[in-house]
Amino acid sequence: MDTTTCLKSLLLAIKQYKASMSAADAAQLQRLIGTVSVLKGPTLLSSSQVLPSECLSGLVELAGDPNTSPVLIGNIISLLAQLALDDETRAALHNYSLTGTLAAIIHHNSSTPREEVVLQCLQLLQKLTYNVRISHSATYMDELVAFLMQHIQSPTDDLTVPCLGLMANLCRCNVSIQAHVKSLTHVKTFYRTLINFLAHSSLTIVVFALSILTSLTLNEEVGEKLFHAKNIHQTYQLIFNIMVNGDGTLTRKYAVDLLVDLLKNPKMADHLSRYEHFPRCLSQVLGLLHSRDPDSAGKVLELLVSVSSVPGLRVLLCQAVFRPPGPRLQLGSRKEAPGGGSEPGLALLQWVSLPPDGAHCCSLQALGLLTGLCEEALDSSLVGMVMPFLELLLPVLRDLLQLPEVMADEAEIKKYCLRASRTLELLLTLCREDSAQMLVAQELSAPLCLAQVEALFSSGHMDAAVGCSLTDSGLSQLISEVILKTLDLMSHVKQLVRDMETSFYRTLQDQRTAGPLSLALTSDRREHVQTALRILREAAPLPDFPALTLGESIAANNAYRQLSVRQLPALDSLHLLAPGRGCPAPQPPSPSRDNIQNLMERLQSGMEMQDQMKDVRVSEIMDVYEQKISALAAKEGRLQDLLEAKALALSQADRVIAQYRCQRAQAEAQARKLAALMKEAQQRKEELQVELSSQVSEGEKARADIQQLLQHNARLQADSQEHQELKGSYNQLLARFNDSDRMLKELQLAHVGLTKQADAIKKQNEALKAQQDRTLSQLAEKEGQIKALQTDVSLKVQEIAGLQQEILSHKEQAHKREKEKEDMEETIDVLRKELNKTELARKDASIRASSLELQKSQLEAKLQKKEEELSKHAQMIAMIHNLSSGRLKGDNVSL
Repeated sequence: MDTTTCLKSLLLAIKQYKASMSAADAAQLQRLIGTVSVLKGPTLLSSSQVLPSECLSGLVELAGDPNTSPVLIGNIISLLAQLALDDETRAALHNYSLTGTLAAIIHHNSSTPREEVVLQCLQLLQKLTYNVRISHSATYMDELVAFLMQHIQSPTDDLTVPCLGLMANLCRCNVSIQAHVKSLTHVKTFYRTLINFLAHSSLTIVVFALSILTSLTLNEEVGEKLFHAKNIHQTYQLIFNIMVNGDGTLTRKYAVDLLVDLLKNPKMADHLSRYEHFPRCLSQVLGLLHSRDPDSAGKVLELLVSVSSVPGLRVLLCQAVFRPPGPRLQLGSRKEAPGGGSEPGLALLQWVSLPPDGAHCCSLQALGLLTGLCEEALDSSLVGMVMPFLELLLPVLRDLLQLPEVMADEAEIKKYCLRASRTLELLLTLCREDSAQMLVAQELSAPLCLAQVEALFSSGHMDAAVGCSLTDSGLSQLISEVILKTLDLMSHVKQLVRDMETSFYRTLQDQRTAGPLSLALTSDRREHVQTALRILREAAPLPDFPALTLGESIAANNAYRQLSVRQLPALDSLHLLAPGRGCPAPQPPSPSRDNIQNLMERLQSGMEMQDQMKDVRVSEIMDVYEQKISALAAKEGRLQDLLEAKALALSQADRVIAQYRCQRAQAEAQARKLAALMKEAQQRKEELQVELSSQVSEGEKARADIQQLLQHNARLQADSQEHQELKGSYNQLLARFNDSDRMLKELQLAHVGLTKQADAIKKQNEALKAQQDRTLSQLAEKEGQIKALQTDVSLKVQEIAGLQQEILSHKEQAHKREKEKEDMEETIDVLRKELNKTELARKDASIRASSLELQKSQLEAKLQKKEEELSKHAQMIAMIHNLSSGRLKGDNVSL
C-alpha cells in the first residue's frame, strides 16, 4: 500500500469512527495507525499537501475527545511521538494545537495519574515544549501547571522525572508562566521541594530542579541566596559535573541550557570568569567534542558559542582551543582520527568537515564558533598560537566551498548556501591579519570563486526580485549574501592570487551582479549594506558596470516592499477567515460553516425557496451575501495591487528591452571584431601547427630522455638507500667500538692501580719479614742472656749456701764477713731486679712476635686476593682486546 492510499484509508477510518464510535471502527483505525507509523515524519507532515494535514487534524481532534477509547488515544500519541523527531517536525506539530490537546488529556485523566496515557502525554509534551515558548493562554495550561507541581511535590512518584522536565521547559524564558507560578500561594513549599531535589542521587532530577529554580528565582530574593557568590562556584562545579558525567544526552542537553541561561546574566557570567577551576572544566567540556553523537556535540558547541560571547571567557576559550600543538597537530598527522586525540581543534575540524546531511547544525555551529575565536585571537596576542591550526583549517574550508555534484533541490541549495556563508565569513575574518591573509590566499584560486558565483547565478533563484513569494525571497537573500561575500573575499585577495583580480573585475561587470547588490543595499541588516557598499566602491569606476540595471532593481525592490506592506491587512483578514493561524491545511469545518455551505449550494442549484423558508432564516442568507461581497472586495483590492505590480514589471521590462537592444548592437560590433581576430588567429594557428609538429618530435625525445633519467634516478635512489643502511650499521658498530675502547681504558687504569698497590704490599711484606727476623734474633739473644743469668744465679745461690755453711762453720769469722754478706745480698737484689726486667722484656718480645705472625698471615691472605683480582682483570683485558680486535677486523671487512 502506497502512502497516498494509506493516508486516504486513514482519513476515511477517522471519519467513520467519529460517526459511529464503535469498537470495530476503533480496531480498524488502530490497524491503520500502525501502518502509518512506518512512514517517515516529513512525508506525513508535508505542508504542501492537504491529505496528510487532514489526517493529523483528525487524529489530534480524536485524541482530545473524552469519548475516544483510551487505547486508541495511546496509539495516536505513540504515532505523534514518533513524528516529533527533530525541530522541524515538532514545529509542524505545534500548528495543530497539540499542546492544548495533550494538556486536556492530562486534565481529564488527573484522577487516575497512573494510567499509561498520562505518562505518554507528559513525555510527548516534554519533546514538544523543548526550546519552545508556550503561551499561558493555551487551553488547560493552568490545570497542567497545577498537575505538574502537585506530582513534583509528591514523594516517590513515578511521574516526578517527566513532570520536572516538562516544568523546566515551560518555565524557561517564559515570563507569563513564571509569573503564574510565582503568584501561587504554595510556591515557597514548591521552592523547598526543588532545593531538596538538588541533593538527589539522579543527576537528571538535579539538573531539572536547578533549571526550574534558575528560571523562577534568578532575579528574586530566593535566587540571591541560592546563587550567592559563596555558593555559585559550587553550583558551577555541579553543572560541569552533570555535563561531563551525565546520565545521557538528555541530561547533558538540559545542563548546557542551564549554563547558557546563567551566562545571559552579567553577574553570573562575571562569577564564572572568576571561577578558579574554569580552565579545567572547560578542558573537560572540550573533550566532549570527541563524541560521535551529533546531538551531544551540538549542545556542547552551543555552550561554547555562548561562552565565546562573554569577553572575559573568550580569551580562555581561545587558549584552550588554539593551545600549542603537540605531535598530533602537525601536517603529517592529518590522517589521525580526531576523536582519538586530546586536541579540541581536531574535534572542531571533524564537525566542520562533516557533510550537510546528518549533522548540519553542528557544522554551522562549529564554523560560527571558529569565526568568533579567530576574531578574538587575531585581535589579541594569540596570533602565533592560531597559525599552526590555520594550516589544518584552511584546506577544510576550501573543500567546503567546493560545489556539490547535485544541487537541483531548493533544500540542497539552502544547505550549501548556509554553510558557504559561514565559511566565507570565517575566511573574511582571517583576512583582517596579514599573515593569516597570506595563508588564505595560498588555498584559494580564481576558478574556485568563479565556479561558485556562476553556479549560484545559474540556480534560477536570482532572476526575479519582484513578485516572488516569501520563501523564494528568503532563498534569494541567502544566495545574494553568499555571492557578495565571495566577491568581498575576492577583493581582499585579488593581489595575492593569480588571475583573481581579472576574474573579480569581470564578475563585477556582469549584468547579473545587479540583483545581489540591490538586495543587499535595500536590506535591513547593517553588515549586508556595508558589504554591498564596499563592492560598489570597487565596481563603480568600471566602464561596463550595470549601474542602470542596479538602479532599476533597487527601485523594483522598494516597490515590492511597499506592495507587501499594503497587502498585510488583506493577508491578516485572510488569516482570520482561515481555519487556524499557521496551519498547513484547513481544519474540519464547524457546524455553522456547514449550514452556510448548504445554503449556498441550494441557491446555486436553483432549488425552490418556498418550501424551505420555514427552515432557513433571512439573516443567514444576508450573512452569505455579505461574506461574498467582502471576499469580492478583498479580491478586487488584491487584483489592483497585482495590476500595479504588473505595471511596474512592464516598465522594468521595457527598460530591459532597450538595454538589451543597446547591448545587442555592442555585441554585433564585438562579433565583427572577433571575426577579424578569428582570421588572424587562423593564420597564427597554421604557423603554430608547424612549430607544434617540431615540438612534438622534440617532446618524444625528451620523454625518452626523461624515462632514462627516471630509471637512473631509481637506481641512484636504491644505492642511496643502501648507503644509508650501511652508514647506519657503521655508526652503530662505531658506537659499540667507542664504548668498548672506553671500557678498555678504564680497566687498564684500574689494572695499573692494582699493580702498584700489589708492589707496595709486597715491599711492606718483605719489610715485615726482615723486622720479624731481627725480632727473632733479638729474642734468641735475650733468651741466651736469661739462661746465662739463671746459671749465674744458681752459682751464686750455691756460693751463698757454701758461704752460709762456712758462716755456720766459721761463726767466728762472721763478724769479719758481715760486711761481705751485706754486699752480696745487695748484689743479689740487683741481679733479681735485672732478672725480672729481662723476664718482662722476654714476654714483650714474645707478644710482639705473635702479633707480627698474625699480621703476616693477614698480609699473605690480602696478597693472595689481590693476585686473584689481578688475574681476573688480566683475563678481562685480554678478552676485551680480543673482542675489539675481532670487531675492528669485521668493520674493516664491511667497509
